[in-house]
Amino acid sequence: MPGRLSRVIRGLIVLVTCCVAPVSAADKIKIGYIATMSGPAASLGQDILDGFKLGMTHVGNSLGGLPVDLIVGDDQLKPDVGVQVASKMVEKDKVDFITGVVFSNVMMAIAQPVTEAGVFLISANAGPSPLAGTGCLQNLFTVSWQNDQTHEAMGKYLQDKGVKRLYLMAPNYQAGKDALAGVKRYFKGEIVGEVYTTLNQPDYAAELAQLRAAKPEAVFAFYPGGMGINFVKQYAQMGLKAEIPFYAPAFTVDHTILPAQGEAALGIVNSSFWSPDLPNPVNRKFVVDFQQTYGRVPSLYAAQGYDTALFIDNAVHAVSGNLRNKDKLRTALRQASFASVRGVFKLNHNHFPIQDFYICQVVKKADGVITQELHDIAFKDHADAYHEQCNMRW
Repeated sequence: MPGRLSRVIRGLIVLVTCCVAPVSAADKIKIGYIATMSGPAASLGQDILDGFKLGMTHVGNSLGGLPVDLIVGDDQLKPDVGVQVASKMVEKDKVDFITGVVFSNVMMAIAQPVTEAGVFLISANAGPSPLAGTGCLQNLFTVSWQNDQTHEAMGKYLQDKGVKRLYLMAPNYQAGKDALAGVKRYFKGEIVGEVYTTLNQPDYAAELAQLRAAKPEAVFAFYPGGMGINFVKQYAQMGLKAEIPFYAPAFTVDHTILPAQGEAALGIVNSSFWSPDLPNPVNRKFVVDFQQTYGRVPSLYAAQGYDTALFIDNAVHAVSGNLRNKDKLRTALRQASFASVRGVFKLNHNHFPIQDFYICQVVKKADGVITQELHDIAFKDHADAYHEQCNMRW
């Protein structure tokens, strides 16, 4: 009897093994890219996309060893349009991932419907505070930063520098509010003024006149894209640059807009998680190859796009191209381990990075190119302020 039972069990094992199909890799990976690709902020979306494409090139014109079907959509910096584009990508195009997303108001609109549909949303830029804390989502990962972090670095710098009276300005949307909250978290002096302007406002003459009348010791302003071009040039044209020191996050003076800002941006001290002169091998190759491919110095947006491609590639390799097992793929994303343009890349339990932040300055090189130069480190292994409110643990 024992021998017969043993033979039966072995037979059942063979039967089960024969009847269970092996898990196979997908034949391709479908990526939906949503960003602001038109209007004054179009350069941001384009730079992220160019960085993402270069990342794919560097890992074999693929992601995780799979050929890529890349579908690009323009959200026009309108949350409702972003939702429409995302819905099409999820329902009709059947994408495996959605990435990009420049502006936080668009991210706030699409994050929940995309992730609840079982699609992984990988932010290459926007990092709104509600999604880092109580609103964290298991299928949302942010490769860039949490909105407040870069501004926290400048708040700390100004506090350490001994500034006593500070004037704050930003556009009136989620990232603008997060920006000024980040500065105030570390700057403990007097806030002389806190002004929120209209998103994509082109003229700041009235606000700059109010600023001058307030006579602050220093100014901090967050204005990305075309807003940054106008603000920095108008600040210099009104003679304020010589009167009141101007500090900013790198987004206000990044490489997508520095050529248009020109001499007006020279000398502006700013904070960032990245600089073209970070001395690690991956960053050196990225900067050289980006310049050769696109004919311009990469911005931090391009660096984020590049790392996003490496992030997805690493996770898809880890699951051997099996995109159907969402739990295993999520675990692989959480355990992301790859050589980044920023050096070490690691995620907190809320799916936002823990990383270093630096103080940079806009300079003109001997060849006449206006660029960023790394000066100091503000934070080492800096986690965002909201992660403890996120109930995800892994």
